[in-house]
Amino acid sequence: MEGTTRSLVWWLLVTCALCFTRVANAQISPGPLARPHESLSGAANCIKCHEVSTKAPSFRCLECHREIAAELQQNKGLHATFPRSGPPGAACVKCHSDHNGADFAMVRWDPTPKGFDHAKTGYMLDGKHVGVACRTCHTAQHISASARALLTRKDLNRTWFGLSPSCITCHEDKHQGRFGTECKTCHSTTDWKAATINRENFDHSKTRYPLTGEHRHVLCEKCHTSGTDGLPRYTGLKFSSCSDCHSDPHKGEFKQGCESCHATSTWKKSTFTSTFDHSKTKFPLLGKHLEVSCITCHQGENFRAPIAHDLCSDCHKPDPHGGQFLKRADGGRCESCHTVQGWIPSKHAAADHAKTGFPLVSPHAKVPCASCHTPAGKATRYKIKFALCVDCHKDEHEGQFAGGPWENRCERCHDGATFKATSFSLTKHQKSSFPLTGGHEAVACIDCHKAPTGSKVALYHFSHLGCTTCHEDVHKGQFAGRMATPDATGKPLGCGVCHSTKEWKDLAKFDHSRTDFPLIGSHRAVACADCHKPPNMELTMVHVKFTRAPKACNECHENPHADQFGTRGSNCATCHNSNKWRPSLFDHDKTAFPLQGGHEDVACSACHTLKKPVNGTLVLFYKPTPTACEACHGANIPKASERKDGESK
Repeated sequence: MEGTTRSLVWWLLVTCALCFTRVANAQISPGPLARPHESLSGAANCIKCHEVSTKAPSFRCLECHREIAAELQQNKGLHATFPRSGPPGAACVKCHSDHNGADFAMVRWDPTPKGFDHAKTGYMLDGKHVGVACRTCHTAQHISASARALLTRKDLNRTWFGLSPSCITCHEDKHQGRFGTECKTCHSTTDWKAATINRENFDHSKTRYPLTGEHRHVLCEKCHTSGTDGLPRYTGLKFSSCSDCHSDPHKGEFKQGCESCHATSTWKKSTFTSTFDHSKTKFPLLGKHLEVSCITCHQGENFRAPIAHDLCSDCHKPDPHGGQFLKRADGGRCESCHTVQGWIPSKHAAADHAKTGFPLVSPHAKVPCASCHTPAGKATRYKIKFALCVDCHKDEHEGQFAGGPWENRCERCHDGATFKATSFSLTKHQKSSFPLTGGHEAVACIDCHKAPTGSKVALYHFSHLGCTTCHEDVHKGQFAGRMATPDATGKPLGCGVCHSTKEWKDLAKFDHSRTDFPLIGSHRAVACADCHKPPNMELTMVHVKFTRAPKACNECHENPHADQFGTRGSNCATCHNSNKWRPSLFDHDKTAFPLQGGHEDVACSACHTLKKPVNGTLVLFYKPTPTACEACHGANIPKASERKDGESK
């Protein structure tokens, strides 16, 4: 007995130790780290990523990812556009979760690498840049030395950080620094070679040779020919006289300069307009004014009469905009938006629009002016409603957010960069009438907020927030009564009466003792499916009829006694209970052979030995069992008178 007790104590100690070890490991790590963080595996490395604190969880992501920390400090790059509220690192783990396995991808593309909106990084891809593969630019050789210092733990051919938006980061400077580093002054991303198409960015009038007339349409390479080094020449060119570029068709017959009779507007015409130098007056003729005939301004050919010319409106009447800009600080001067080079297009750019009540941000900056300011000639309106997004845009939600507290303020969930991306975060959802818990936190928005049948508009307001709004009642109303049980607020618990959002199989809330068949004894270790059997040999319990589960012993257990106890066979509890099948609770004293004397300690199997085959199985029979002494002890039984002194009577 003492040895048995020691073995039992030793077994309990080993079991407790194993259980404690499993619990401790589960508390230390919720799962293996992703492959990029494999070097941090192990309990000793936890504090390298996690802050040891009793407060809200915080993380030390930026201590290793210094390149991201630098962008956040400078408020630039993709990560600077994301909300940064909460404890340190809390924003990081919303997109880059870990402990999900070695092959878990910690970097998620929205929607895909090819569909990524590069404008979010602060550098918009346009023109020829649109078709360039990502890794053509994002390579180790393009990363600056200062950026490399922050990327010591990364494979530089796999990172997306460290590039400068300067053209010379990826492109060779064909001009060898003669024109600085701002290539966009002359070139565009549409076509690098056709620098002339970007003349609006290069102001030739600031050079010693302003382009006028037909010179404005001459290709750059016509004048800026290649030098001895094979590169275009932009300095040292002769331009003091027309003959520096043009041959003299008059063969020297006229000693005065070409400009005495001709102008850059056209070579073929030689009139007073080309012989008179209007630039020596108070109103030099530039741009479209060069094409205006003299008598248009000098009416009656009176060239000595003074002409008002300080304002465009002195000649150009009436105001084509109907006085819409008269209240501006400059009084609505035309040159604020237009130039003499042409009335259209206007030079009013996105930067100028920022000074209005509606600054343009992407993608509004890409929208053609005519899309908002609908062309209608002189009736074109430039002062339009813009207080609400729905002033211009169709309400995609069809009034679901028209009431309080949203009141159709689209900017509360969206920004001007893209309508598809929303700033409505998990934190905001937790303040709604349906906080997300457990598995619901990992469900994509569109899985719940999708258009119902017959509609194209996603549903965001639900008339009922019960489980069955999204999930099918797989039990087909079997637990309708239980599901109607109210919670603390008076709302029906629904599926939550048995299940939790942590996991559907988590049935910790279900109390079997409140059913018609409380589980006691060995029944507590029986799997649900052993009693609630799935139909049609299914492996799941989706279609189980739980209310039809058997309750009587013989509905689950075979009768090992082959019905030899008659009606007792359907009520096993007469001899057994659910704690243990053996030993039996059978009361032998209620039979025709009460156990007395030496018979009390005799094992059942010593007397009940008769086995008979029933349906091919040997069954131990309790009836009939001999009750005569000689049936068990034989005929050689001493009589009472023959017993010796001291023997039991």
